[in-house]
Amino acid sequence: MSFNPKKQLKQFLAEDIGKGDITSALLSKKKISVKIISRENAIVAGTKYAKEIFVIKGCKVRIISKDGSKIKPNQNIMEISGNADKILTCERTALNIITRMSGIATQTNELVKKIPKKTKLYATRKTAPGLRYFDKEAVEIGGGKKHRLRLDEMVMIKDNHIAVEQSLPSLIKKTKKKYKKFEVEVENTEDAVLAAQEGATIIMLDNFSPSQIIKTIKILKDKKLRKNILLEASGGINSKNISRYGKTGVDIISIGSITNSVKGIDVSLITDLFFGSSSLIFLQHSNAIVFSCSF
Repeated sequence: MSFNPKKQLKQFLAEDIGKGDITSALLSKKKISVKIISRENAIVAGTKYAKEIFVIKGCKVRIISKDGSKIKPNQNIMEISGNADKILTCERTALNIITRMSGIATQTNELVKKIPKKTKLYATRKTAPGLRYFDKEAVEIGGGKKHRLRLDEMVMIKDNHIAVEQSLPSLIKKTKKKYKKFEVEVENTEDAVLAAQEGATIIMLDNFSPSQIIKTIKILKDKKLRKNILLEASGGINSKNISRYGKTGVDIISIGSITNSVKGIDVSLITDLFFGSSSLIFLQHSNAIVFSCSF
């Protein structure tokens, strides 16, 4: 099953519009030009999807700051022109996409800077339904990796699978009959060694402390098992301790908070409207609306 971003974006719009934008429908028919700007330092992401939102409603869009660009407060991200009612109908959905994806990309980028280049930062499946594709892409824009998008991409044997089967060796044996690559989540060094001996591709060291990871890696090296596997650290890792985990020698660090605890980036849509000798500037900042008039 392939994902269709445009279809999902149309659903986002439909969710917001309902039977129609009854407020924007009251406006006089006119063409306007607007721009979306950032209110803070960030790594911008989601511009191509925000563009698509406006294009769906017949607007013209020019992206100024491409995904992955570093942006500063009041920096222009994109420019949009078209019918006023259509632009304002799309406004919130487009801003939400940029806000969320830029927040994820920015947070990911900050974490990536704290670990060695050889260690990769991965997202998890801890995402809101309907947003996973966009969240995972934002992680990549920020310098991280997607991991699995869906359950059909790779076998990952976790604690509850083991609890149901009641035997890790038995479950690994079943897995190896059908799949060459698979990941095993373990909670202690003994199971890490077992998973490595049984041919796991990736071993997730769940809720291991940095010292426990170092100890486990030493044992795996002593048993000549380390070179055959990738090691992933996961659980309890955040911006304050990620550097310590990066120094342990793991290949992968996965953090759920980069997608399930997102701090959005503040962005605004601004439009300049001129009425004869009077000028009206409409500024939307987060949820506040400010009108500034000069006569």
